[in-house]
Amino acid sequence: MQLSRVGLWRWYPNTREMHWSAGMCALAGLPHQTSRLSFNEVASLLTSASALGWEQALQQMLAQQTGLECQLSLRSAQQPGCVRVVAEVLQGDAHVIEGSAEWLPDNQTSHPEQLLHALPIGILEVNAEGGVLFINQTLQQWLGISGAKLQDLPMSELFDTVNARLLDGLLDAAMTGSTQPNITLQLQQRRELAVGCQESTTALTGRRSWYLIMHDVTVYAELTQQLRQSEERWQLALESSGDGVWDWYPQTGIEILSDRLKAIYGYEPNEIEDLSDELDRRTHPDDLEQMQADRQAHFDGLTPTYINEHRVQCKDGRWKWILTRGTVIERDAQGDPVRVVGTHTDISERKQAEADVRDSEERLRMALSATHQGLYDLNVKTGTAIVNDDYALMLGYPLEQFSENRQNWLRRLHPEDLAPSERAFRDYINGKAQEYRAEFRQKHANGSWVWILSVGALVEWDDQGNPLRMLGTVLDITARKQSEAIIWQQANIDPLTGLPNRRMFYDRLEQNLRQSKRRNSLLAVLFIDLDFFKEVNDTLGHATGDSLLVEAAKRLRLCVRETDTVARLGGDEFTVSLPDQSDTVQVEQIARKIIEQLASPFHVAGEEIYLSASIGITLYPRDADNLADLIKHADQAMYAAKAAGRNRFSYFTPNLQTAALARLRLNNELRSAISDKQLQVYFQPIVETESGIIRKAEALIRWYHPQKGWISPLEFIPIAESSGQIHAIGELVFLEAVRWVSQWRKTIHPDFQISINQSPVEFQNENSPYSSWIAYLEQQGLPGQAINIEITEGLLLDADNKVASHLIGFRDAGIQVAIDDFGTGYSALSYLKKFDIDYLKIDQSFVRNLRDNSSDMALCEAIIMMAHKLGLQVVAEGVENAEQEQLLRSAKCDFVQGYLYSKPLSASDFDHFLLQAASKL
Repeated sequence: MQLSRVGLWRWYPNTREMHWSAGMCALAGLPHQTSRLSFNEVASLLTSASALGWEQALQQMLAQQTGLECQLSLRSAQQPGCVRVVAEVLQGDAHVIEGSAEWLPDNQTSHPEQLLHALPIGILEVNAEGGVLFINQTLQQWLGISGAKLQDLPMSELFDTVNARLLDGLLDAAMTGSTQPNITLQLQQRRELAVGCQESTTALTGRRSWYLIMHDVTVYAELTQQLRQSEERWQLALESSGDGVWDWYPQTGIEILSDRLKAIYGYEPNEIEDLSDELDRRTHPDDLEQMQADRQAHFDGLTPTYINEHRVQCKDGRWKWILTRGTVIERDAQGDPVRVVGTHTDISERKQAEADVRDSEERLRMALSATHQGLYDLNVKTGTAIVNDDYALMLGYPLEQFSENRQNWLRRLHPEDLAPSERAFRDYINGKAQEYRAEFRQKHANGSWVWILSVGALVEWDDQGNPLRMLGTVLDITARKQSEAIIWQQANIDPLTGLPNRRMFYDRLEQNLRQSKRRNSLLAVLFIDLDFFKEVNDTLGHATGDSLLVEAAKRLRLCVRETDTVARLGGDEFTVSLPDQSDTVQVEQIARKIIEQLASPFHVAGEEIYLSASIGITLYPRDADNLADLIKHADQAMYAAKAAGRNRFSYFTPNLQTAALARLRLNNELRSAISDKQLQVYFQPIVETESGIIRKAEALIRWYHPQKGWISPLEFIPIAESSGQIHAIGELVFLEAVRWVSQWRKTIHPDFQISINQSPVEFQNENSPYSSWIAYLEQQGLPGQAINIEITEGLLLDADNKVASHLIGFRDAGIQVAIDDFGTGYSALSYLKKFDIDYLKIDQSFVRNLRDNSSDMALCEAIIMMAHKLGLQVVAEGVENAEQEQLLRSAKCDFVQGYLYSKPLSASDFDHFLLQAASKL
């Protein structure tokens, strides 16, 4: 169907004006600018029978609020055929009719007179002599006659003498142009017909004829009788429903208003009298003319009832919308109304709602316009479509150079989007979806891809129910798709290495797990940690560390299949998912290949860097049947590989889980131990080498478990660090150290000092307690020198702003700092002076095998000499015999500590030990 053969129109009865679309104008052979026509102008385009029938049908539609389908003949049709018209009352506005028109060729048309035969009114066309030219079937039924030989009969052959005389008088008045009121005919079987006359002239022949339009008003007479008999009942019913009632006698001017009607206007019952025009003069001036016209149309018998919506002014000056309905229930002999009754209904809320809907529709229309959506009108059978400018411009073409059909659409379509697009269209056509909605890529004129959202709906079907026509919109969603891609990238991909991140790995692993369960196949998960990566990162910087991770990720990809997943969980931790494994042989081959690849030297930032990898392996279904346990067990196996010496892989075993559970239980018991005061602070003496006097002590934490007995710090301190409980332990040790150093400074020596070990976890904590510690020392009247803080060498190597700030705070408060286990890590001697370190503690591993002329002795002498050159003092740990003590004294070590003097003692025992030692001096 071509658009030039279809038109749209809308009729406004209050102005008798029609609005035509461009297609409607083209169908009638008018310029497309002719969009507004009076009804008389429209009627002049039709044959007289079509014009009369259409107007009568439209009036009938308004009266009964029904639809219409008919065929009309044009006066100047260029080819055989007629116009099929379909119309309906506009939803939301009962006084506007809208519809469509379609040209039908001659072989598809029916005679336009069929419209006149179908109308529920009588129509009689006569010539100047009163001869019958046409009589419709409705009037034939009322008269009880039938047959095709009725033409040219005089009216006297159809009507009795009285009625024929009345009709002759009406016809004579119409011919002379004098005013003649409508007449009423009394037929047999008590049928009453109200008759009006209308002249018609055929444009081509100039033939004049007159149409007598007859309405059956028998029902109105019966209604009048019924109203008279039940007036009180219906008035009471109307009043109770909220409607106001009016009873008007037009010939006397009396207008009786019910109390409810007066209340609608805001008046009390006695404030409005029963006077003429009471309601008319309260009607809005803009609505008055139409209201009176609708009322007169009913008085003239053109409509079965009087219906009108208009605004009325209330007592307080406000305007209300009123729906009035009325019926003539009594007429005089001349057919003029004697009595009219009706109702007023307050429809202000409905009108406001309609206004809100119109505003909403206008906003929607404006919003749709602002989005620059493309529109298409698709012929489903041929695949061709009519589109607007925005559709073509969306793809980079001017409309005049753009032709849309299925071949062109497929030519522009991205190959990956063909199947889902066709599936969406097929599902809609087959009724599986309520609308056609698809997202696909189309190639722009410049060669780029444009993401399109297409939404459409079927609007026309053939007689067999097959779809003919679809209307829809297209919207450029490229920007949205790009944003979604960025969001997906950020949510699923590690930005440094380009590998899947933790979230995406877990999602893929879950899919692999379901697949392995269905296929009953083996699934392996590898947890990989780069050995010594932290040291490289600390010494060469984070930029070098990042480059190292990128290179490691590339090597990992080379070790697996495309169907496997390599991911970075964070830091230097990677994971690999290996689905569809037949046995563990291939898994081990991949693990060895990874270890080999990562053991090869990395060349980054001009440095040759050596790493290794520790790998934990867990298997489904042997080790776990869910994602969480697979990851957890692989992590445990990785730590087992590290504990076994790194640069290797280790399978998960139940023993690892047992050990992990033991650590978990110990962690829980440690929490109880802190609250139940099971932890105690012990002290070990530090002896001045030259004098043999105990001037210092080291505070050490000990845990006596009620059931397990003594638990080594080597066992519970790492757990405390990982769980964060180390902070509570550190606070406990500090408070006990301050309490006892305060006492021993009074009883033993005024310069007595206690050393407190600080975990790196404590020292790097952003919410460290050191400022409160310093304040507490001042509160207790103790100088900073009463406390010595012991830290590891690694803290100085990774001395960020927090570490430096703490060290400066200690220095300013007079608190001394010692480097514990010196010589076992990466030593950076420049840091010793930069951070004002006071003591070096030689690790006991050097003291344990101390012999004269041994390498350990040379190393100890070198450390002592270097420290003294830098102005630092030295403490040697692990002294267990007199020979070690003598060698250290000869090397001029400042302080010694070990079992030779005492093992760690409880506070009370150490207090007694100090008093005994002091008494021997």
